[in-house]
This record gives sequence, structure tokens and C-alpha cells, in this order.
Amino acid sequence: MPKAKNNVASRKRRRKVLKLAKGYWGSRSKVYTVAKHSVEKGLQYAYRDRKNKKRTFRKLWIVRINAAARLNGTTYSKLIHAMQTKGVDINRKVLANIAVENPEAFTDIVKFVSA
Repeated sequence: MPKAKNNVASRKRRRKVLKLAKGYWGSRSKVYTVAKHSVEKGLQYAYRDRKNKKRTFRKLWIVRINAAARLNGTTYSKLIHAMQTKGVDINRKVLANIAVENPEAFTDIVKFVSA
């Protein structure tokens, strides 16, 4: 009995990897073994950086809130603490957006929380 190699499946698997490697430089997009390593590493970076993106945006929001809070005579930590004690539930993303796009409204929030 001859050995079955299942060329259809293996060709499909290789074609899938080479399709993911499209746009890579040189043999990274042409040679299957090199492309496989590049694609695997790229997928690892993509997974890791989806997590890091959340971290980076939170840092950005905090920096923006802190800058706007200091313009209003307080600090980020004091503002967040005062918001928690007053029961004001605005997340950092929205608060940073208000601080950038509508400084008057941000000032009103700070005054309400500080009072």
C-alpha cells in the first residue's frame, strides 16, 4: 500500500502561511520555512501589542487629565480621589476627552468635585 502524503492539505497550509507573509522583505515572503518563522513571530508581537495598546492609551489619558487638572489648581490623584468620594463615575477615557475638547466643562467638573 503506497504512503498517502495528502498534498492538498500541505499545499493549503503553506499557501496560508505565505499569504500571511505577503509584503515581508525578501525570502521572508518567498521561502516557506523562513516565512513561517516570520509569521509566527509577527503573530506573537500582534498578540502582545494588543495588550500593550490598552496600557499605552490609559497612560495617555492619565497624562491629559493630570495636565488639565493642574491648570485647575489640583493634581490627578487628588481629582480622582475627590471624584470617588463624591460618587462621580466618569471613566478616564471620557474625562481625558472632556479635558482636551471642552476645558470649561472639565473646570466645572473639578469645581463640583472640589466643593
